[in-house]
Amino acid sequence: METRIAVASIIVENTEVSDELNAIIHDYGQYVIGRMGIPYRKQGISVICIVMDAPNDVINSFSGKAGMLDGVTIKTAYSRVFNNSGSAE
Repeated sequence: METRIAVASIIVENTEVSDELNAIIHDYGQYVIGRMGIPYRKQGISVICIVMDAPNDVINSFSGKAGMLDGVTIKTAYSRVFNNSGSAE
């Protein structure tokens, strides 16, 4: 299956949705290469970076579901290189 590397940058302004966001991340766990979360208590937000190796439709689905949460902003950057031996197999 053809996959690509993507980085999803997430800003959580409404920490009440953290459990829902973590559930979405867990649902896509087989595609997650790494995750970094930074609570920025001074501003009352969290910043999360998710690196994925997945097919385009999976990355888009993840970004869409996370972005629909109230108070969550997500932007995704994709590598230009496709991988034929990704973790989705």
